[in-house]
Amino acid sequence: MRDAHVRLGRALRAVVLGALALLFLVPFYLLVRNGLSTETDITAPGWTFLPRTVHWGNIRQLFDDPSVPMLHALWNSTQIAVLTTAGTLLLASLAGYGLARIPYPYANHVFYAILGTLMIPSAVTFVPSFVLVSTLGWISTLRGLIVPTLFSAFAAFLFRQYFLGFPQELEDAARVDGLGYWRTYWRVVVPNSRPVFAAVGAIVFIGSWNSFLWPLVIGQDQQAWTVQVALATFTTAQTVDLHELFIAAAVSILPLVVVFVALQRHIVAGVERSGIDD
Repeated sequence: MRDAHVRLGRALRAVVLGALALLFLVPFYLLVRNGLSTETDITAPGWTFLPRTVHWGNIRQLFDDPSVPMLHALWNSTQIAVLTTAGTLLLASLAGYGLARIPYPYANHVFYAILGTLMIPSAVTFVPSFVLVSTLGWISTLRGLIVPTLFSAFAAFLFRQYFLGFPQELEDAARVDGLGYWRTYWRVVVPNSRPVFAAVGAIVFIGSWNSFLWPLVIGQDQQAWTVQVALATFTTAQTVDLHELFIAAAVSILPLVVVFVALQRHIVAGVERSGIDD
């Protein structure tokens, strides 16, 4: 009897998870289905599971559109996301390690001050950041798009929590071998902290890739557009280019899907091991 209940529970769990997975995949299906359709098929009153004719040429049309440099926008977003992720991981991990392991006066005060910045709405700092970037002459440059977003208080917090639980014995052994804080961090801590680096890196990469308002304001030249800004140009007050908008959205999420699938185990492990109960 007990085995029957266990099998029934597993079957119900499988059904629920399958239904949730299908529900999760519906937006991706709509992107691909509408992206390979014509405007008439998308707006037709009668719904069909697949378009009457699959228009693979929509992909070529997207990248050949002279008004929207989609390929260049994808390249810009890739550069910005990769460099932002690398810079954030370096700065936030150093800050987190310093807060967790290096004793100095007022360390807790510094930590609470960093946490306090999380409560400041981004709208408050947006205009001063824009004025500073404009004064430096960084409008429509990678520097203007990347440098102001490099430090993340949330990432520093996650690293600090993770390093508090890092095995002290490994660091003590490194000190016995004559390593200082920097070499201990670089040679011992970083190689043994891949889960949290992967988790924070994925979060930062996805956030940078999806960023819209800052790139819209700073990337005023068309050659500085990111993929999110390019997507917005398909919807104007006069027209909405539906099939290009859908296929462009489908293309733009591919890097995020790849990153998430590749790092999903590390993301879960990193977040679990950087618990906030310390």
